[in-house]
Amino acid sequence: MDFSSLPLLSITTFLPVLGALVIMVLRPKQTKTAYGIGIAFASLTLLAAIMIWIQGIGSGLSQIEELSWIPSISIAYRLGVDGISFPLVLLTAFLFLTSLIFSAKIKDNANIFIQLVLMLETASIGVFLALDLFLFYVFFEITLVGMYFIIAKWGHEHRKKAALTFFIYTLVGSLFLLLAFLALYLFSDPNTFDMQLLIANPTITGLAATLTFWGLFIAFAIKTPLFPFHTWLPLAHTEAPAAGSAILAGVLLKLGTYGFIRFPLQMTPDAFREFAPYVIVIAVFTALYGAFVALAQTDIKRMVAYTSVNHMGYLIFGVAIAAVTTTTSGMIALDGAVLQMISHGVVTGVLFLLVGALQDRTGTREMNEMSGLLKAYPILSGLFMLAAFASLGLPGLAHFPAEFQIFLGGFDVYPVAVGIIIIGLPVTTALYLRAIQKVFLGTLPEGFSGLKDLGSRELWAIVPLILATILIGVYPDSLLSMIHATTNFFGL
Repeated sequence: MDFSSLPLLSITTFLPVLGALVIMVLRPKQTKTAYGIGIAFASLTLLAAIMIWIQGIGSGLSQIEELSWIPSISIAYRLGVDGISFPLVLLTAFLFLTSLIFSAKIKDNANIFIQLVLMLETASIGVFLALDLFLFYVFFEITLVGMYFIIAKWGHEHRKKAALTFFIYTLVGSLFLLLAFLALYLFSDPNTFDMQLLIANPTITGLAATLTFWGLFIAFAIKTPLFPFHTWLPLAHTEAPAAGSAILAGVLLKLGTYGFIRFPLQMTPDAFREFAPYVIVIAVFTALYGAFVALAQTDIKRMVAYTSVNHMGYLIFGVAIAAVTTTTSGMIALDGAVLQMISHGVVTGVLFLLVGALQDRTGTREMNEMSGLLKAYPILSGLFMLAAFASLGLPGLAHFPAEFQIFLGGFDVYPVAVGIIIIGLPVTTALYLRAIQKVFLGTLPEGFSGLKDLGSRELWAIVPLILATILIGVYPDSLLSMIHATTNFFGL
């Protein structure tokens, strides 16, 4: 079908915020009505994203939409899509929709909550589609504001501290990002904010390239996060509402990983190649650190949060391998890293929703206080076990093809580093098996047996994510062919 006459990228980007404006104007008194509007606009956003897919994703940047904004310094409203950014747009639309459905139990200031979620969705999609440094930065900053208020207002006991820590860390990262963007503009030839030109002709060299690379590295290392910039993440994940944690892990962390590919890998490739060994060391340490610290947790939500640190280590390891070599091995690792972004978003997103459902029923996140819940909540327990097996990398589920490609590509370049980083796999297996044993097996305590299993609203949110987990694991080429066409086009 031909949708070329429609500005699909702009429609997909701004449909959510349009929904927020509708709720703001109508101010529905019934929370069901507000959620109905929000879910409708989130559904339309997912439909618009699918229309982009039907229209065709080119190998390079395609479906360009451009409008002059500040022509004196070449700033423009520029949107475009390729095989790296589109899977993330699809993930964002999918995960925000399921998170809104799951959140329908939130009644306190529901209108404002829905507006913030929809505004955050627009900002997140805008980051992945922006092709102008200035526009990228605007969307990047708006995501910070939206998540801050979601954590601070609807989070748990220590939500204010978590929100403030999240805000300060990411704001500092944004300052480094701003300085790096100014350097990219000033040292490019000609001076431009156009990301297409900066990717096609990365002219920045020497000391300027080195400083720009490290500015980009710090900004995106905080957002990803990598060790030692990770300390904001466990607290933010633990204190955020379940849907907030799913969005934070599933989408917002990808702003950092996507940034690593789009900026240092494509705009300062020589500097990245020079410093890639250091990045690999950091990535390996991050992966192992995340796995071992997760193993030490007794709070199940905090455990899942630290497994995100572990998986981000794997992901950045794959990106760094691509920076070291432009051979087939580098491309295999990068394809795996991009697929890992999607698989992590789906798997960890559903894990946080399931943990939220578990906390609603038991009133606790402490694994030592739970036991035998398989008898009380067989559906919840079964879905959690499946998601846990996906997270630890079981073949046939989403993480396996992504991590396999990362390790396969890395083994040809840094076999010792791969031998070390895969230690995280048995550790992750151990922590999830321990969690399953503690929480779902054994004797059911008194007081838990009378509570209901997952309801229809929760299942509508969780089951599609579980199905996506299985689909990616069984048929990864549904995304890999698109991803590979782009990595091959750019010669990454």
